Amino acid sequence: MGEEGREQNEDSCCLFRIHLRTRTLSIAMQGSKAINLQLGWPSPSLFPSSQILQGASNVLTSSKSATALVYGPDAGYEPLRGSIASWLSSVYGYGPTNAIDQDRICITNGASANLAAVLSKFTEPGYTRNIWMIEPSYFLACPIFMDAGFEGRMKGVPEDPEGLDIDFLRRGLQACEEAADQQAPKLKTGTRYQKLYKHILYLVPTYSNPSGKTMSLRRRQQLVQLAREFDALVITDDVYDTLRWSQDENDHVSQLGAVPPRIVDIDRSLDGGPKEEWGNAMSNGSFSKIIAPGIRVGWAEATPSFALALSQVGSTRSGGCPTQLAASFVHEMLDSGSLEKHLKQTVIPTFRSRYYAMIKAIETHLIPLGFSFSSGIPYNSSSPANTGETNGKTNGHGSVGPDAGGYFLYIMLPVDFSTRGSELAALALKEHNLKFAYGDMFRIEGDAGSAERGGQGFGRGIRLSWAWHPSEEISEGIQRLAKIIQDLRSKET
Repeated sequence: MGEEGREQNEDSCCLFRIHLRTRTLSIAMQGSKAINLQLGWPSPSLFPSSQILQGASNVLTSSKSATALVYGPDAGYEPLRGSIASWLSSVYGYGPTNAIDQDRICITNGASANLAAVLSKFTEPGYTRNIWMIEPSYFLACPIFMDAGFEGRMKGVPEDPEGLDIDFLRRGLQACEEAADQQAPKLKTGTRYQKLYKHILYLVPTYSNPSGKTMSLRRRQQLVQLAREFDALVITDDVYDTLRWSQDENDHVSQLGAVPPRIVDIDRSLDGGPKEEWGNAMSNGSFSKIIAPGIRVGWAEATPSFALALSQVGSTRSGGCPTQLAASFVHEMLDSGSLEKHLKQTVIPTFRSRYYAMIKAIETHLIPLGFSFSSGIPYNSSSPANTGETNGKTNGHGSVGPDAGGYFLYIMLPVDFSTRGSELAALALKEHNLKFAYGDMFRIEGDAGSAERGGQGFGRGIRLSWAWHPSEEISEGIQRLAKIIQDLRSKET
């Protein structure tokens, strides 16, 4: 290579030197620490091990152990149902007159397992027309829908600055109903299946995975009205709602206001309450993101009839509450206040500082290269003043307003950058020990329209998580990403 390089003209020598620098960097990076900005897990340093141990001791060294170690009631460990209802009432600002009742709560072993249980109980392929998923979407939900018999019938709905393109969804629902076989037989019959929905809508309304956007209040209301009109069940993963802080690093006494109401809250109150006893929304909650993934405890909230029917899924009737023992530990944490204390004193301050580190690193190293933040409008706004990506020094996160939160940030590649996100991710992992999620991962599987829209929009983005790594490693990861872009551009010149 050296002899050939000396025989080339000045341009060739320049390209050789760039190649040599890139190779040298690659060799250096091979021995560097792996940085995974894709991983949506809380780091082990945040696990409340002592609080879990205390909860376990309270249960296993007392008469409570007899209740915790049996199969358990179908709807779940009853003390936890009560403590979750009280906790949710405080989180979402409900007073004693409209507090959440525990009859609306069914204990689950996590949001993913519960999604499968809901599909088993309330849908039937053939009668249930389609699964409608916001795009970009949480990609690991697609296999759950496929296992339930909906392969080829998952449809993407574009995300807009308010959180979801409601007009696009309406057109899709109308077209689907016009083409549907209205006489399709129900194979799930009898009292075990008193309610089957014609459509399922799946999304993460607050600090969405992957985009980080928060759906506006107006859009939430419109979505409930649409679901009632078309006999749809809106399933929302409400797993990030409590993880929030000010976007302003200097705002130490943040006036964030109330946590946005969930879709299930809107359905509970809009126009006098649910259209029918089953309702049109279910909140899928989990302690995986705020305690630890291995705790495997979650909850579903919907109307009392829905929660009762969900508790009668065959596997639950046979085996009892799917997470009885761990549920008793979580109850002790909620009832003692140790979970709320852990969130306020450990988890949120840690995530907040990591978020600021990520924003600073992006603004310093990526914005000058042409990257942009994928953003929305404030939750309580109804006019799309911001219609997409923001450049330069802004508050940057998915919801352009006073708050940030959740686990993820979505940024768009430079408009003049020709390398696909998947190729960039492969290069980053192979040569720079850096991992991140790229836009094509978040397409709706089997939907050609989603693939086309992804190529023009969200497919040119990447998702970054601040949950796993400390601030200095997050900054290092962003600097590695910037270096990759600079080197690729140098090769093209």
